[in-house]
Amino acid sequence: MIGRTWGFLACLALAMGLAGTMHFAARAAEPGDDAAAALARDILDATGVQGGLVVHLNCGDGKLTTALRASDAYLVHGLDADAANVRAAREHIRSQGLYGPVAVEGFCGKKLPYVDNLVNLVVAEDLGDVPMDEVVRVLCPEGVAYVREGGQWQKTVKPRPEAIDEWTHYLYDARGNAVSQDTLVGPPRRFQWIGSPRWARHHDRRASVSAMVSAGGRVFYIFDEGSTASIMLPPKPVVVARDAFNGAILWKRPISKWFTHLWPFKSGPAQLQRRLVAVGDTVYVTLGQDAPLTALCAATGKTLREYEGTFATEEILCDDGVLFLVVNPTPQSYDAFKPQEVGIGAERDRIMVEFPWDEKPRELKAIDAESGKLLWNAKTPVAPLALAVDDKRMVFHDGEKLVGLDRKTGKELWTSEPVERQKPIPANITPTLVLHDDVVLFYGATRKLSGLSRTTGDILWSGPHPHSGHFCPEDVLVAGGLVWGGEIAGGRDSGEFVGRDPKTGEVKSRFLPDVNIFFMHHRCYRSKATERWLIPGWTGTEFVDFRKEHWITNHWVRSGCIYGVMPCNGLLYTTPHSCACYMQAKL
Repeated sequence: MIGRTWGFLACLALAMGLAGTMHFAARAAEPGDDAAAALARDILDATGVQGGLVVHLNCGDGKLTTALRASDAYLVHGLDADAANVRAAREHIRSQGLYGPVAVEGFCGKKLPYVDNLVNLVVAEDLGDVPMDEVVRVLCPEGVAYVREGGQWQKTVKPRPEAIDEWTHYLYDARGNAVSQDTLVGPPRRFQWIGSPRWARHHDRRASVSAMVSAGGRVFYIFDEGSTASIMLPPKPVVVARDAFNGAILWKRPISKWFTHLWPFKSGPAQLQRRLVAVGDTVYVTLGQDAPLTALCAATGKTLREYEGTFATEEILCDDGVLFLVVNPTPQSYDAFKPQEVGIGAERDRIMVEFPWDEKPRELKAIDAESGKLLWNAKTPVAPLALAVDDKRMVFHDGEKLVGLDRKTGKELWTSEPVERQKPIPANITPTLVLHDDVVLFYGATRKLSGLSRTTGDILWSGPHPHSGHFCPEDVLVAGGLVWGGEIAGGRDSGEFVGRDPKTGEVKSRFLPDVNIFFMHHRCYRSKATERWLIPGWTGTEFVDFRKEHWITNHWVRSGCIYGVMPCNGLLYTTPHSCACYMQAKL
């Protein structure tokens, strides 16, 4: 299907192929195979494409097509207008036992059968009747066309539009404001790609997706690949990398031990979402529940370095080449948790009381990301998800008050007066802290939002804040110069969004939905936004134009509990879920 370029829905899951995988016995190499393999290596070296979807145009006998699958990170699709070439290419691919990851089909010879911005590499020894504009159309941003003309290979790289953005942290970046600068994300019009599995493991236990980020044209996420047949079967947590524009799986890394998969539904733990960060060509992750921080190559998943002294890293932020970590040398143990034969709602409520934040001191560490050198270290309580960093300082809530540290030295710059927060802090409903311009915005899940001076820590204002989440962290979103919150937690809530001046707390905008929306409760994950749209999950996925005060509903689109959606790369990414709620709309 050919579609418009941007603003599509991408549905995230765990496997993608261009055709069903079939297995054949490999035959001995034939004359020409070595030459094709050498040419394929030269092409991949020259183009720098390290996985994803490769299209071989006018593929002929299929030998080069097959050779372009240099590893499992590549999916290769050959096209040829000659039916005899298609048959010969398919026979060759089958003889290599590769049909599925490598596939060939016929086409009209002029129009390429792909949506816009899908393909990482187009290889053509002869373009035939396909115009170069058509080749560029199907290339993803920074995708490459490698075309032979007059006996010489010509490389063309499609530029990345300035209007699209990345999403490097759980809450966009290190400042904690879950608002993308991507101006091409918008209400979904069609699918860009769909992976698998279509469903997460279980509605009544821990969400299958623990974290998700995007950088460098790739998406990275932590997922439980355990069987969906029964939640009692063992978990299989992995870190997965996909191409952001076509969903091709680039690599996977196993996680040794993760937070128990039997943890009750809607009980978090929300803090897991800060265990994964991607910046440029590097992924920062903990490969275990109590594991140290590890840096992985974004293209291959190979370990680049493991950071000394980071055992049991609970949260990761990265800004301007420096890693800021919350490290717990004596990790809070959840091994005492055992499922009980009670209603799942009662199980959730029990967990909220029995396993809250322990309020014990953690170590705040600043580490040079490239060298691993420790820049400074401080010991203090740090409330979960109540930490943010900007170009001059780190700010966090220590359980009683906000504290500002110099980001270069770790020395204390200021402490605020006490700022209230929920007591105790359960694993699922954590505070929210955002750094914006000269203001620190703090919401302690007490229905009160406070604005403090980022320079002195003085409390500038406090005011009521709408209840926006269902057993999940609540929203503080700064977009269009205002700090927003919506009354969207329950089906009987008004849906009113309120926008305040971040510096004074003065209400500048207030509006109700202009469409009819009803559901029993919010979708159990934090809202995200762009500078154009607020993107709550009240019933499905809503796009709220806060300037025009207009709601656009998409009841057929929703994401899994705890994490939610991710707006970036001109797309909206959703995760597999296991919820049967509102089935009449999804049908």
